[in-house]
Amino acid sequence: MTTNVASKKVSANGLQDQAAGEGALDEVTLSIWQQVQNSADLCVKCNICTSMCPVSNVTQLFPGPKFVGPQAQRFRNPKELSFDESIDYCSGCGVCSMVCPHDVKVMEMNAKGRYKLYHDKKQIPLRNRMLGRSELLGKLGSPFAPVANLFLNNKLVRIAVENFVGVHRDAPLPPFSAETFRGWFKGVHQKSGKQVASQEKRVVFFHGCSTNYYEPRVGKAAVAVLEHNGFEVVVPEQVCCGLPMLSNAEFEAARHNACQNINYLVNYAKAGYKIVGTSTSCTLSLKSDYRHILDIDTEEANLVARQTYDICEFLLELADAGELKTDFKEINVTLPYHSPCQLRAHNMGLPALDLMEMIPGVKIQHVQSDCCGIAGTYGYKKEKYQIGMDVGRSLFEQVKASGSSVAVCDSETCRWQIGHATGAKMIHPVELLAQAYGLQ
Repeated sequence: MTTNVASKKVSANGLQDQAAGEGALDEVTLSIWQQVQNSADLCVKCNICTSMCPVSNVTQLFPGPKFVGPQAQRFRNPKELSFDESIDYCSGCGVCSMVCPHDVKVMEMNAKGRYKLYHDKKQIPLRNRMLGRSELLGKLGSPFAPVANLFLNNKLVRIAVENFVGVHRDAPLPPFSAETFRGWFKGVHQKSGKQVASQEKRVVFFHGCSTNYYEPRVGKAAVAVLEHNGFEVVVPEQVCCGLPMLSNAEFEAARHNACQNINYLVNYAKAGYKIVGTSTSCTLSLKSDYRHILDIDTEEANLVARQTYDICEFLLELADAGELKTDFKEINVTLPYHSPCQLRAHNMGLPALDLMEMIPGVKIQHVQSDCCGIAGTYGYKKEKYQIGMDVGRSLFEQVKASGSSVAVCDSETCRWQIGHATGAKMIHPVELLAQAYGLQ
């Protein structure tokens, strides 16, 4: 039995139910805007969010989260046109919401403001729609990986793409993998007949687009670590989490994907399965963004959110309960580690740091920098590429200064950005754990 979330309070078509020609919004949306307005009233104009904003500190094109968020919110009438286009330079990193002492939902209202800007005044560019469809790009590129990678690495092609599409010629496009994670899991892995210690311990793995089409090695490491700890791994049907669409103001498309994923996952959640993922962005979408930005406030969405864990969060809970295997082999290495914005937005501490420091011989240098600048698809855009590089400069300098040829980060786009800027080989924390277990 599949629960049809799309038929609940907020449909997959979402805000498309507006009255034709009047720009009127439905009752649910008006209520949401009122909730956002109430959050804005909590702002005391302390400017902590602006002082901590990675973007406004490197460019004058973005006046800061306080200005485009709570200060502008009073003018952002849901029935009138958006007035300020500078909001499009917000990267959506979420630092503003994290540092606000009064719990103002700054990033959330900025995301809604960007949606309103494009909905009222501008057409979403083809470039943004393309960047928002990482799953479609993966499906198109993966079967032809060698040719597609050669094509995308051609300088003349990248210059043409920059001029005609608007994706910067130097932006860190990840290489397609000829072998998808799902293909490996359903074929090679399941046919191997590998048995886990207990068939009563099961987890659902939400792999996301990056693991499926670009970095299947991360998914393989996650499966190996989970199975080593006695879990059977289930990989259900799923689609892109929708965050790339949401970040590019395509709320209706993102909401459609969100409803699909909730429908795919809710029965596992009802059965008590934990849902784990290696992408901090994907798991944050399942935990928070579906409800707080896309406004899917249903019992099913809330249940899926409660059962969702970042993989390192899940493994650290096992460790705290004395249930994580610690048969690690010694690895004498010192590695720089960047904790990405999306990870810190989970409000769960730094579980990867604690886990990696359990490995004998491993020393972790926690890089003191808020953001790498890529912010999902933000740093790929021609007009924002240099802003992203400027935001991440301190991070890149610290990674280079570490002298290590390998660095660690939980987020896929952050890994690609840091590798692009520093030349370091980038790995996910679960890959280091798999190596320490002797599984790779």
